[in-house]
Amino acid sequence: MQDKITVVGIYNGNETKTYVRGINLEDIIEEFSKYRLLVSFNGARFDVPFIKSEFPEIEFKQLHIDLMYPLRRIGYGGGLKNIEKLLGICRSEDTDGMNGFDAVRLWKKYEKGDEEALALLVKYNREDIVNLKSIIELTYSKMVEKALKT
Repeated sequence: MQDKITVVGIYNGNETKTYVRGINLEDIIEEFSKYRLLVSFNGARFDVPFIKSEFPEIEFKQLHIDLMYPLRRIGYGGGLKNIEKLLGICRSEDTDGMNGFDAVRLWKKYEKGDEEALALLVKYNREDIVNLKSIIELTYSKMVEKALKT
């Protein structure tokens, strides 16, 4: 069985939009075309190729900043949740400690009729994308400093 996209979240700096398989996932085709900048964490290796495999009509012509790489260069390694902890970014009580495996588990529960599982999955996804803005705000000056030193 091929893995399928279940949830895609988009945050424009002011509001989040969530796209869910079986509800409105196809709407991402038009939504992505509205943006000139894409910011992700590990999106170059994971998210973008995964989305392209399911929606080849999405061109991803926008500038893409994958924060994983510049964060590593300034000393923040590991996954997104680890970097959030290092920077003092807290998640909600509901999602604290969750990871990608939990997201898969929640989706499977939702497929069996558990609407609360979907609500928690959406909340987890929203925190992932909204926290990227906080990460940029907290690390941008270090990134610039590192770039100017090399």
